[in-house]
Amino acid sequence: MLAAAWPVRRHATGEIGTSLPAFADHHVHAHLVEIDALPARGIAAVVDLGGDPAVLARRATGLPRVSFAGAFLTAPGGYPSGRSWAPDAIVHTVFDPSLHPGVPGGARTAVDAQADAGAAVIKVALNADAGPVLPDAVLDAVLAAAADRGLPVVAHAQGAGQVERAIDRGVAALAHTPFDATLSRHSLTRAAEAGQIWISTLDIHRGEARARAIAHLGAFAAHGGRVLYGTDLGNGPLPLGVNRRELLALQEAGIRGDALVASLTDPWPARTGTDAVRSFLAGPAPTDPDDLATWLSRATVVPTEELTRVD
Repeated sequence: MLAAAWPVRRHATGEIGTSLPAFADHHVHAHLVEIDALPARGIAAVVDLGGDPAVLARRATGLPRVSFAGAFLTAPGGYPSGRSWAPDAIVHTVFDPSLHPGVPGGARTAVDAQADAGAAVIKVALNADAGPVLPDAVLDAVLAAAADRGLPVVAHAQGAGQVERAIDRGVAALAHTPFDATLSRHSLTRAAEAGQIWISTLDIHRGEARARAIAHLGAFAAHGGRVLYGTDLGNGPLPLGVNRRELLALQEAGIRGDALVASLTDPWPARTGTDAVRSFLAGPAPTDPDDLATWLSRATVVPTEELTRVD
């Protein structure tokens, strides 16, 4: 029995089934997909990790509930500048470690622009495979400015030494499970012991990168690391809604049972507004834990008031 599960009857259909807390995809890009389709397919909340803060700020109500980082904070010419999927509004260049407000290119200016729009997290681009990255002084200043606003920082860390750098500098979360190079056991342990969060995004990979990411995530979780379900929705042909392939990959990494449900229902970074809805799944949870991912992928979002507990 899953610890968070309720046996329920759904009023609208009379179905007997199971209710779980609302599911979230912790890594999406709303400007690239039709997120309004997500609740019917099991997702009640999303975390947008790279979008126009002015547009995202206007989604204050309705489902899915949207928490967001706003623009990528990146070095001049750094990722994702110049990408066809990344309009200018989702890229904010930072080159000055100034913590004074209003300084052009300053760290505090960049953080304040996202926070003032309603951001719940700040995202930095540390992708050395795709251009220059923030130097340590600027990254440290972004971290300090974000801390002053009470916001965690999440990094896209890719390229030689960037994951280790994110761990060393105290970045709160990684937007992707590390996939491009093998991490040492020491790095994995330090990340977990520091309380760093890893967002899964396993299904965007194939071949060696996928196998490496699954191995890393399994080792991180085994050391007590906090794992969140996230798909990078908008990056290629991913399904709208709960992604069965992502859940199967998480299970392959050893994230199973209650831990798998926890990855879907974790409130990070500071989600509100989903208490009025629950995830509904027809029938009881499967007795074979290998079947859990498939069962969870059939969830839909329903109002809590539509469900009556029957235990």
